[in-house]
Amino acid sequence: MWIDTHCHLDASEFAGEHADVAARAGQQGVSMIVIPSVAKDNFAAVSQLARGSVNCSYALGIHPIFVPNADESDLVFLRKEVGDAMRDPSFVAIGEIGLDFFVPGLGDGALREKQEHFYSEQLKIARDFDLPVLLHVRRSQDVILKYLRRIAVRGGIAHAFNGSFQQADEFIRRGFRLGFGGAMTFTRALQIRRLATELPEEAIVLETDAPDISPAWVHPGRNSPEHLPQIGKVLSELRDTSEAHIAQLTSANARDVLPRLIHPA
Repeated sequence: MWIDTHCHLDASEFAGEHADVAARAGQQGVSMIVIPSVAKDNFAAVSQLARGSVNCSYALGIHPIFVPNADESDLVFLRKEVGDAMRDPSFVAIGEIGLDFFVPGLGDGALREKQEHFYSEQLKIARDFDLPVLLHVRRSQDVILKYLRRIAVRGGIAHAFNGSFQQADEFIRRGFRLGFGGAMTFTRALQIRRLATELPEEAIVLETDAPDISPAWVHPGRNSPEHLPQIGKVLSELRDTSEAHIAQLTSANARDVLPRLIHPA
């Protein structure tokens, strides 16, 4: 069985078929899909989706790309929602949070300061509730790590990891796993494929980031958690091992780093 550790199943691209997509993924062997939120406005949507599908769980957080339109009251609301969600067995983490220095304008001046403020405050929420975090680390790994040195959390997942081996080692030392998905399926993605091949096997989890980061056989079409087993097959080929081993390994890694993750009955 496979675990998709990062899938935006609530996205508009899945409108009207969220439950069907989750069910089809389950038929393909995807036993769990983690749905991170991105802003206050979709906290309710991700929690409802998770509670409505036996193979879904969710996380709550404010994505860095949505930080420009957020304010301090959103952080207060997030803390309250997290406190309430601790009673919900489908709730697993704080996320998607982090920093994005790729999108034009976000990595400079006041917006960068606001991103870093929201990231650090959400790390504090994760610390206070002893929850793992789902991290957005695009062009920002070193600053992400700087804050993790200051605000200790119980680990989590560096989503769509594309950093250096040195950065990977520091995430791993801090109790993180590294997420690999569709980008790994492109032969031109040399650094990502090298990381996926050479990192310790206990460091790797799988994800789709659906509807984004489509694998090579779908690009530029809509990604879906249904593609996770085939993405796992690519990882098995890169690491010269069996698909069954990769499924067992990456699922065990996901459960280790997301201890609240439930298994369907």
